[in-house]
Amino acid sequence: MLRYIQNIICKRKPPLDGTHPNRQPDPVFYRRKHLLAIEGLTPPEIGHLLELADSYVLLNRSGKTQRDLLRGRTLINLFFEDSTRTRTSFELAGKRLGADVINMSVSTSSVNKGETLLDTAATLNAMQCDLLVVRHDQSGAPHLLARKVDAAVINAGDGTHEHPTQALLDALTIKRRKGRIEGLTVAICGDVLHSRVARSNIHLLTTMGSQVRVVGPPTLMPSGINDLGVRVFHDMKEGLKGADIVMMLRLQKERMTRSLVPSAREYFRFWGLDAEKLAHARDDALVMHPGPMNRGVEIDSAVADDPVRSVIKEQVEMGVAVRMAVLDTLSRGTGRNDV
Repeated sequence: MLRYIQNIICKRKPPLDGTHPNRQPDPVFYRRKHLLAIEGLTPPEIGHLLELADSYVLLNRSGKTQRDLLRGRTLINLFFEDSTRTRTSFELAGKRLGADVINMSVSTSSVNKGETLLDTAATLNAMQCDLLVVRHDQSGAPHLLARKVDAAVINAGDGTHEHPTQALLDALTIKRRKGRIEGLTVAICGDVLHSRVARSNIHLLTTMGSQVRVVGPPTLMPSGINDLGVRVFHDMKEGLKGADIVMMLRLQKERMTRSLVPSAREYFRFWGLDAEKLAHARDDALVMHPGPMNRGVEIDSAVADDPVRSVIKEQVEMGVAVRMAVLDTLSRGTGRNDV
C-alpha cells in the first residue's frame, strides 16, 4: 500500500492587534496537504478539526453561506462508488463555503471507456481544481491521486482501508453529546473485516483516549485487529457490557467473496442490536450507525429510531459541518490565491 502523504505544515499567525505587540501569537494552526487517513494524525490536529467543525454546526443549520471562504476555489467530487450521503454532504459543505462544486459521474466518464486512474489524474490536474474528493473501491487510490495532482485530495472512502471524515463526524457527534471522547468505552459492532469506517474510528478514538472494543463473529474480524489497541469480543452482550457508545456497522455483502454468516436472520439473532442486547450497555449509552442501515439485519428499527439514545440522524448533520471544516482547513494551504 502506498505510504501516506503526511507533510505537516505548521505556521503561527502574527498578532492582528497592533496595539499589543507583545501579545502571544495564536495557537499553532495544523495543516496538511491532503486528508488521506486518520492514522498518523495527532491529537492537536484532530482536536482542531473537531473544534472548527463545531463552530460550523450553527452555520449549516441556518442554511446560509460564507462565500468568501472558498470563493474562486473549485471542488470536484470524484466518486467511483455509489454514495448519496457522503457525496451530497461534501457538495453541501463546499457550497456553504462558496466553492464552485462539480460532481463527476464516473458511470458516464472516460473511466468507463478504459481510461486509467493516472490518466484521470492528469486530466483533473489540467483542470486546475483546488480540492478533490475521492471515493474508490480500491484501497490506496486516493493516495495515488495525491501524488499526481496539485489539488488537495480528501479520501471519502477507499476500499476497506479508511473513511477519515466519517470518523471525524462520529467523534464530533460523541463529543457534543458526551462532552468528551477521552475515557469513554466504545463498542464497534458487526462487519469489522470489510469496514473502512471501523478502521478510521479505531485510529481516531484510540488516539483521543477512548477504550475501543470490536464485537462480531470471528469470520468478520480481520487478522491482527488486536494490534490496533482494541479488545475483541464475539458475544454481543459481553462486548456491550458497560459501553458508553454502541456503533453498529453495515453488513457489507457486496464485498464478500464467500459466505461469512449463515443468514441475515441468524446474524441479527446473535449480532444485531435490539433492546435486549442494548440493555447490557450503560443506561445513557448512545447508538450510532454510519449508514445506510440494514434494518432487521444489524439493527432493530425500534433502537435505530429511539429519540433519546439514537444519534444516527445527528451523525448525518455533523457530516456537513465536519466536511466544511476539512475543506476550510485544506484550502488554506492550496490554490492559486495563497499568500
